[in-house]
Amino acid sequence: MDRVSSNQAFLDAQFYLRQRQAELNAQSAKVASQTSVKELRDDPLAAARSVRFQSQLVRLDRYSSNIDVMRGRLNTAEAHLSEAITVLQRVRELAIRGANGTLDGEQMGYVGQEVNQLLNELTSLANATGEDGKRIFAGFNGAFAPFRLEVGRLADGRDGIKSVSYVGDIGRVNTEISEDTFVDVSTPGNYAFWAENQQIYSSTRAVDYRAQEDGTIDIDGVAIEVKRGDNLFALIDKINASAAPARARLDPIRESLVLESSFPHQLWVQDVSGTVLQDLGIVDGGSTAPENVADSALVFGGSVFDMVIHLRDSLFDGNAGAVGGSALRGIDDALLNMVTTVSDIGARAERIQLTQNRIAFEMPERVRMNDLEVGIDLATAISDLKALETAHEAALAATARSLGPRLMDFLR
Repeated sequence: MDRVSSNQAFLDAQFYLRQRQAELNAQSAKVASQTSVKELRDDPLAAARSVRFQSQLVRLDRYSSNIDVMRGRLNTAEAHLSEAITVLQRVRELAIRGANGTLDGEQMGYVGQEVNQLLNELTSLANATGEDGKRIFAGFNGAFAPFRLEVGRLADGRDGIKSVSYVGDIGRVNTEISEDTFVDVSTPGNYAFWAENQQIYSSTRAVDYRAQEDGTIDIDGVAIEVKRGDNLFALIDKINASAAPARARLDPIRESLVLESSFPHQLWVQDVSGTVLQDLGIVDGGSTAPENVADSALVFGGSVFDMVIHLRDSLFDGNAGAVGGSALRGIDDALLNMVTTVSDIGARAERIQLTQNRIAFEMPERVRMNDLEVGIDLATAISDLKALETAHEAALAATARSLGPRLMDFLR
């Protein structure tokens, strides 16, 4: 007769009970984590797709956070510029009052004093700090006040602002709002608080100029390569064909180079390598932009503050003709440029709002698609878990009945 080991039945029962216990643990883990893929070997393809969806969700959340920060910065800049527009509108009303010819010199002086106070308010707005502690209109470096004030004795005998110059930078803060899509959130002061196109007239005759070596010039952050042997007309063509917001031409009187901004802002020009602009009499060699314009060059086109200072001084002088002429025209130009800047900020804010709306739609979709890959039907999963528990308990009971007492049980 065949001999059967008394341990065989016990070992078989133990094997199948452990197998059932493993299935029970796996199903319990799926219910607890609410995912059908706990390890890569469960479903490699579904796991890979899930990782991709989760990565997209992380990026979308980051884009949404970036947009929230951007909206705050743009809203702050728009609010300050809107207030500056209100101040300029009051300045314009005073200019019209001073130009109507009904005020005597003393009364025009009183109007000039109010304009002077409004000038102080404008400079405060231009040097304002945002909620992040950085200067709103300072460009990339927001740690320092972007506008430097020169104070001196005014015509009415009081101390006041004599001139305002921009000492910030033109750095742009580009923030990613979607995949490979960046939006500029900065508003440099030499754009927002400018009134006229700036023109730089060199006094150096340049019709016979030729570059002696390869070099690079920079106009408003746009690099323009200059090759050895390039003459003035080749340089003019390169500047005009570039993305720089400036146009170059020849001054027929001086036969020199003229640079003019293509819209109201302060030009930012410098030699990156070589001495092209220095040789042409546009910049000097010892300063950095925007204070590097050559002393011999003529500069036209001022800021908002230049226009208001000109109006104030004309009122103090009792010059109604200048008040109603160049001063009022300058205020109108400043208002137009500031309104245009606010419109540009509004357009950027609207763009990022549309992007955020799209992100708000995409995020639930990514969650849904991830659930389709690795999610579980909780009701079905719990039912399966209960079935496994019942089967395991039945197996334990059957094993207990089938494995009777052994010799060792009696010896104990």
